[in-house]
Amino acid sequence: MSNINLIDSFQEFKDFKNIDRPTMMSVLEDVFRSMIRKKYGTDENCDVIVNTDNGDLEIWRTRKVMEDGFSEDDDLEIELAEAQRIDADLEVGDDYIEQITLESFGRRAILAARQTLVSKILELEKDEIFKKYKDRVGEIVTGEVYQVWKKETLVLDDEGNELLLPKTEQIPADYFKKGDSVKAVVHKVDMLNSNPKIIISRTAPEFLQRLFELEVPEIFDGLITIKKIVREPGERAKVAVESYDDRIDPVGACVGMKGSRIHGIVRELKNENIDVINFTNNVQLYIQRALSPAKITSIKLDDDKKTAAVYLKPDQVSLAIGRGGHNIKLAGKLTGYEIDVYREADEHDEDVDIEEFSDEIDSWILDEFKRIGLDTAKSVLALTVGELVKRTDLEEETVKEVLSILSAEFE
Repeated sequence: MSNINLIDSFQEFKDFKNIDRPTMMSVLEDVFRSMIRKKYGTDENCDVIVNTDNGDLEIWRTRKVMEDGFSEDDDLEIELAEAQRIDADLEVGDDYIEQITLESFGRRAILAARQTLVSKILELEKDEIFKKYKDRVGEIVTGEVYQVWKKETLVLDDEGNELLLPKTEQIPADYFKKGDSVKAVVHKVDMLNSNPKIIISRTAPEFLQRLFELEVPEIFDGLITIKKIVREPGERAKVAVESYDDRIDPVGACVGMKGSRIHGIVRELKNENIDVINFTNNVQLYIQRALSPAKITSIKLDDDKKTAAVYLKPDQVSLAIGRGGHNIKLAGKLTGYEIDVYREADEHDEDVDIEEFSDEIDSWILDEFKRIGLDTAKSVLALTVGELVKRTDLEEETVKEVLSILSAEFE
């Protein structure tokens, strides 16, 4: 009896990832049944026995013994004379059982089967990787940088699967080289030309949420809930949290003793400034907390238009707006309200509303200044040309001309 040991014949397949041995043996059986059909026309009368423990495979073919001259299909039947040459005890009506060896298929068929087997297992492996990561969207993964390109970075997970970290999903301050360890969240999984394409992200809000879950046990245990996260990756983030236990201060729990819990997250995000805010259904209070660290004097809400007019002391305006306008922009996203900042005039401060200059300065230019909370002449003059160009969509020449007009008012 000649056994075909598949572990020896297909040794390289042991290294395939994500495929268990029974599944691989099932694929092997399918391949050999295909070979049998090509050679004998059918595999219905063949038994393919695969031993998943040691990799042995046996093929047994059964044919019915017929009287000489009465065999109509040599693939299913065998004449008595031919059968008795092998086993003299056989009679008409008996089953003639023979073992088929791998060698009997011929070299060409074996090479073709081998190629088919490689293709099937590669396809199966790709499907397994796709399914595995499709179920992990939103989870954190850690991998090693394998190659860095201009528009994306190739990262390998602990099983050698390829993950792509596009430049658009990287924090601006991220800098990677081969061999670096990278932490990110599984963002999107697609099948592209039969190949799984796994996109990971460090800029997605879910990445920040998972980092909080890792660092703050109360969030992981469900005692504190993250209501919403908004981010300007690498610059600033605002996280609204709520506790279902009155004994737990959600903000304090997230920040930790002397910032111990949040420091690790900030480092991972390349010093991204994170504001943790206590969520409330009181819209005015929520907006006030969202604009932290600025202190607000008063707020006028328009719930129908979802707008909020926020009034602050002159020295609080720049804090409310934040560097590059990030603070006010994120506060708006967090609360769902379009926030306009207004400088509350000091009665001892001689200042002029910029609307007073509408006959000298185009209204769309004035609107640009008001959009970033600069609604008086002195509030505009308090900033440099560079800062004004950066915060508005105005050209440098336009800004200089406006400053010249406003300065003349106080000369």
